[in-house]
Amino acid sequence: MHVTLRQLQVFEAVARRLSYTRAAEELHLTQPAVSIQVRQLEQSVALPLFEQIGKKVFLTEAGEELQHYSRAIAEQLAEAEAVIEGLKGLHRGRLKITVATTANYFVPNLLAAFNHRYQGVNIVLDVTNRSGLLKQLEYNETDIVIMGQPPTGHDLEFEPFRDNPLVIVAPPGHPLARRKRIPLSQLRDQTFLVREPGSGTRIAMERFFADRGLTVRTGMEVGSNEAIKQSVQAGLGLGLLSRDTLAMELKLRLLKILNVDNFPIMRSWYVVHRRGKRLSSFARVFKDFLLNKTPRDEAGVNG
Repeated sequence: MHVTLRQLQVFEAVARRLSYTRAAEELHLTQPAVSIQVRQLEQSVALPLFEQIGKKVFLTEAGEELQHYSRAIAEQLAEAEAVIEGLKGLHRGRLKITVATTANYFVPNLLAAFNHRYQGVNIVLDVTNRSGLLKQLEYNETDIVIMGQPPTGHDLEFEPFRDNPLVIVAPPGHPLARRKRIPLSQLRDQTFLVREPGSGTRIAMERFFADRGLTVRTGMEVGSNEAIKQSVQAGLGLGLLSRDTLAMELKLRLLKILNVDNFPIMRSWYVVHRRGKRLSSFARVFKDFLLNKTPRDEAGVNG
């Protein structure tokens, strides 16, 4: 079997995306170019690697086997690249960081401070939801991830580096906004706006109320923190959000953090990467920068 690294790279992208179009976009190739590479690889192995049923692409048995090896080869190449970059020291290099959408409210300031100190680094920042974070970790597509509570059982290394208090917000004119202390029981009559299923904030909210035997009414399912803030301001319900997302709204008095018993829900932000991953020099330094150079937020939750 005679194959090229380029063919394996293209095959791995198609196998992961199960789409020639998305693989082409990822690799900055045309779709015909991707199809040609896959066809040549199939000719080399003398077996079909994909089958198309309707508009959907599926891996054949041979494709599933080859995906395992192509992924391992891609990981080895990424590790080799990290080692080579490490030999160059901190004069130049590339650092890919993927962050949860909520973390993007404070991460740019951290990156500005880091980039000012290490000007030889080319930083690539990707912002995505929890599902996207876990997928990038699984396929070794990023160096460092910044997210809320990482899941167990995913062979990850993670350490907390910053507090992430979750608070309940309402419009300033809401009846509860004038209360100095609100029992949890009074939330039963309130409608909460929630993020999509699988969101870290939603998971924390559901676990918190379930642990206390409290059922709350949920209204709209909203796909972003900004949409939740706008909807709360419009009076469509209460929101549970990271305090890191609220600096502007609190300053302009567009939203009010409610003083609810047992709140805030205290969580942390974590720096995460795959277990055993050989980090590049810049990735190691950035991780150390987060763990040792970032002050923990001691401010009060009510602004």
